[in-house]
Amino acid sequence: MPVSQRNAQRNAQRGVQRNPIGSHVPVAGGLATRGISYARSMGAEAVQVFVGNPRGWATPPGDPGQDELFRAACAERGLAAFVHAPYLINLGSHDAVTARRSVDSLRHALRRGRELGARGVVVHTGQATGGRPTQVALAQVRRLLLPLLSELTRDRRNPWLLLEPTAGQGASLCSRAADLGPYLAALDHHPRVGVCLDTCHAFAAGHDLASPGGTAALLDELVAVAGPGRLRLIHVNDSKDAVGSRRDRHANIAEGSIGAAGLAALFGHPATEGVPLVLETPERGIRADVAALRKLREAHGPHSSGPSPGSS
Repeated sequence: MPVSQRNAQRNAQRGVQRNPIGSHVPVAGGLATRGISYARSMGAEAVQVFVGNPRGWATPPGDPGQDELFRAACAERGLAAFVHAPYLINLGSHDAVTARRSVDSLRHALRRGRELGARGVVVHTGQATGGRPTQVALAQVRRLLLPLLSELTRDRRNPWLLLEPTAGQGASLCSRAADLGPYLAALDHHPRVGVCLDTCHAFAAGHDLASPGGTAALLDELVAVAGPGRLRLIHVNDSKDAVGSRRDRHANIAEGSIGAAGLAALFGHPATEGVPLVLETPERGIRADVAALRKLREAHGPHSSGPSPGSS
């Protein structure tokens, strides 16, 4: 029997969890009415939503009826749900108004995440604006974020806070895997803080996922720096630009510079066991991307009989 088949059988016997696959879903018209319908149409196993304008500071209360329908639909279909906080949030900003609004916006996203039964709330790690040193900005992140994290620990129904490293634009506080070390240290390695890995961001920041072994090397480094169990969500996006470009431009699966082999290597690595994979690719091809990711999972996942993803 080939080694890959023996590994697949051993993984199945150990109860290795497969990766739920889904996408970010639109919610205009209602979280359940539009979002769940959209997820159902593509057979999603995981969903990510915004709970307000992603490019604004408004903190809408939500619709209790839609919330209840959303929670019920996720429970019925076994959907792993996540909330993405607004893009404007920057806890490292030198501007006092922006910093205050960032705290209010993130608190709102975390509250709405709890109300929706979300597993985690994703937030970008931000920038050190105003020409300030990274350590000064991280000290501010600590001062602003630790009180919010204390609130999370009061109720186990609260979602995890998932830090999403950026593509490296500007004075990024966290873009490469190594940057997670000082960021997590600033937060005392809080037990409710996890990581959301975006493949396009990581590639743009300089991790060459397109090279043989590149994806495995990134995952190995992430675990070494952040610790086991911190990776809670993966945004699977191909990249329109080259490695190290520091440009966050998503491409559909296998249509960008990373390619299918680099993304296939996400499956089967110990760090990704059971971790949901959510697509944020251009909508014109997202249904095809869900299907393509499923095929990669079948060929390279922990229960497959295909080649080891680490060899790609």
